[in-house]
Amino acid sequence: MARALALPSVASIGATYVALRLSLRSALQCEALATKIDRPELGHGGFLAAAGIGATAISLLLCSAFDVQLGLPTFLCGTASGLAGFIIRRVSPWSVLKESSWGVLPLVAGLFVLVEALDHTGVTAALGRLLSDGVAGSANGAAWETGLVLALATNLMNNLPVGLISGSVIGVDHVPSHIAAAALIGIDLGPNLSITGSLATILWLAAIRREGQEVGAWRFLRLGAVVMFPALVMSVMTLMVTAPRP
Repeated sequence: MARALALPSVASIGATYVALRLSLRSALQCEALATKIDRPELGHGGFLAAAGIGATAISLLLCSAFDVQLGLPTFLCGTASGLAGFIIRRVSPWSVLKESSWGVLPLVAGLFVLVEALDHTGVTAALGRLLSDGVAGSANGAAWETGLVLALATNLMNNLPVGLISGSVIGVDHVPSHIAAAALIGIDLGPNLSITGSLATILWLAAIRREGQEVGAWRFLRLGAVVMFPALVMSVMTLMVTAPRP
């Protein structure tokens, strides 16, 4: 799968760069860009955070390789990294806890409840049958439809539940690999359209608003529409040309 997505990833990065360059060219020309910027040195806390992220990444890769559920390892790695930072720097965790976006937790919990509800009510199975019918009619057409539908669905439901539902559908019906790759492309690129597309965007908005910056939903959507659709089309098109199919 990684090999199949290599060239589509390059195509999406190139399309995103061109779209941003063209859409923001007036701002780049009108505003003077600073060339001399004081670069702060990375302190002990930064090195600890980098080490924790690296250790977590390695742990999750190992868990994935041995087909271990990632929930508990992620929690343990995050907790261990945080405690190590607090102990080594001898600081209280309360300042970090107060700045955390606790309002996101009910959202994430609700998204998992939504996924389970769709599974128990038969929606996931119905989607699987619909995908099987599409593959039987035209595998290439099903790949395009899968990428586009999932890209739009991520903005309606968030990419976390859409990814979980898609994984269940694709895993049960054993669809061709290029359709699974198209699904991943849609889930990854679709959230670039709106602020509701991914949990990462929601956390990013919360972080920049704490710094006094404001990015509205309409402003994000206007730029997202310019960026997301060309990247999606170029990625799926590259996938159709390069990915092996049975």
